[in-house]
Amino acid sequence: MEILQNTFLGNTLEHWLIALAWAIGGIIVARLLYKIVGNIARRITSKTRSNLDDLIVDKLEEPLVLALTIIALRTAYGQLTFGDGVDHFVDAAMKVAYALNVTWGIARLVDAVILNFFVPFTLKKESSMMDQFGPILRKGLRSSIWAFGLILALNNAGYDVGALIAGLGIGGLALAMAAKDFVSNMFGGITVFVDQPFKVGDRIQISGYDGTIEEIGLRSTRLRTLAGRIVIIPNFKFTDSFLENVTIEPSRKVSLTLGLTYDTTPERVQEAMGILGQIVAERSDTIEPDPTIWFESFGDFSLNIKMLYYVKKEGHWANDPSAVNLEALKRFNAAGLDFAFPTQTLLTPDVAKD
Repeated sequence: MEILQNTFLGNTLEHWLIALAWAIGGIIVARLLYKIVGNIARRITSKTRSNLDDLIVDKLEEPLVLALTIIALRTAYGQLTFGDGVDHFVDAAMKVAYALNVTWGIARLVDAVILNFFVPFTLKKESSMMDQFGPILRKGLRSSIWAFGLILALNNAGYDVGALIAGLGIGGLALAMAAKDFVSNMFGGITVFVDQPFKVGDRIQISGYDGTIEEIGLRSTRLRTLAGRIVIIPNFKFTDSFLENVTIEPSRKVSLTLGLTYDTTPERVQEAMGILGQIVAERSDTIEPDPTIWFESFGDFSLNIKMLYYVKKEGHWANDPSAVNLEALKRFNAAGLDFAFPTQTLLTPDVAKD
């Protein structure tokens, strides 16, 4: 037909119709494949135990449809001619579209894996740092994938990305120097997450501070001291300082020294040591058995008995020693064992002459 040979923008009407058919047909085929193949794939993956295959199908459906659409449009444009300059531009644009589409698919898949596998794992943890780590990991990986995809797209389009990367390297170095402390704290937080030297609720001692961990973040950790004050500790401190976890100690040593008056006989001193042993033995649920008890020394004004014992993890670091001390006071008083106290004997001049 002669009408099909009429030209418009340098191409015949016939070529325009063929190009339009490729474009519309490709889009229709892509949509049909999206519905038909997608439904078949879902039925197959639903029969498996793992959720991973369902996740892959769900997240890669749309990028695959877009890929088919791009191929159809590229084929449609191949039916037309607009000159070398326009052809080169369209070819470069299609390469960029291919690269960005692949990047989109990978980013969707990685994002879904983090949301469906890593985030539920963090919800099982009581650490607040885990709650912060999931979104940061998700955004960081997604940004890295898109940055790499963009560089790949520009490279496919024929741009010199070497100079761009070099410029980004210099800028990144300057940014790294400015964010040195922030990065150190981030790595410190990751170290705490991996090594787990403490958790929320533990009592620790570090850099002169003694208190209970209230919150663990990626940049800093909140510590409530025994005085009730909140101390914010940068996480890099946990990588270059000695830390003592008081909570995980198996038991706590307690030292008790009692001074008896000098008129106490050796037999009575031995009786006092036996009383202390009985007190500890009766509290075996919270205090370890077999304490060390000995007649320590002859003091300036007392005969000193010393006892070392250990409060178990189930016990209380203050209440159990208090109960032992109260029971020792009761039993010593009942047995007539007198505690010594500082005394002075003053001699008058007349007494001194005699």
